[in-house]
Amino acid sequence: MTTLPHPSASGGLPAGMRERVLAASWQARPAGRPEPEPAEISPAEAFRRAADALDGLLATLGDDDWLVPVLRDLDVQGLVGHLIGVEEDVHRCLSGDPGVADTDHVEASQPTAARQAGRRAHQTRAEWRRVVGRTLDLARARAGSPAGLAPPAGLALHGMRLSLDALLVVRAFELWTHDNDIRQAAGLPLAVPDPSVLRLMTGLAAPALPLGAARTGLDPAVHVHLVLTGPGGGTWDVVLGEGGRDPASVRIVTGTVGFCRLVANRVAPADLDLDITGDRGRAASVLAAAAALALD
Repeated sequence: MTTLPHPSASGGLPAGMRERVLAASWQARPAGRPEPEPAEISPAEAFRRAADALDGLLATLGDDDWLVPVLRDLDVQGLVGHLIGVEEDVHRCLSGDPGVADTDHVEASQPTAARQAGRRAHQTRAEWRRVVGRTLDLARARAGSPAGLAPPAGLALHGMRLSLDALLVVRAFELWTHDNDIRQAAGLPLAVPDPSVLRLMTGLAAPALPLGAARTGLDPAVHVHLVLTGPGGGTWDVVLGEGGRDPASVRIVTGTVGFCRLVANRVAPADLDLDITGDRGRAASVLAAAAALALD
């Protein structure tokens, strides 16, 4: 048996040993998931939970709170109007209307957001709950329809091509993001999705990193071993970018919630607790690709 020299006897580990041992261990260890496993839920349930959480927050706000500036030129009421407009486009998407396939996510909802000005807060909240219920009804109807009726390229909305399940998780992701936008504007603690919802969010976002890389023009290609720690986390191996036949390899370890906030473009990479192995410049490109997934 070979005995490694003790650091105190050799003045430290041999050059590069730590990196070689870590690389070998990551190759030998299969992708894992945190324990205990969160309960498995459907994407529709994740969307419902995110909607209920946001509605619970809105129920606590006073009339003046609805006028607090939040995002872009929107106050709380305008932001809820944005969400109403997005759900109305979701309804058109689920009904097979091609007119929402490539419209801009923000611009398409702006008229609905502006329409909230002068309305009572409870009216805006009631309309939002109504459109959320309609989304769930349409999703249930589509999920129960014959498979042959599903569009072969997936559902098309705001420049995205998604399955029904992915669309519902995207909606849950946005509701959580704007829930926290409102909380931050109101000086309230930020919310964290439950582990079952987080699992669906990370399971959607991590494999979507190549889409973010396409948006940022990442080149040459990078192979990333992504490790998200905490409830709802896991590990993913993803290749980003098109250039180069032998992509550089990096390993990025960070917390699940922080990564999701990065994907929502609500934090910068410098705000995350990161452990990076490999070229830090290439890792920075991967993190920029993650932030590019945001819709806002």
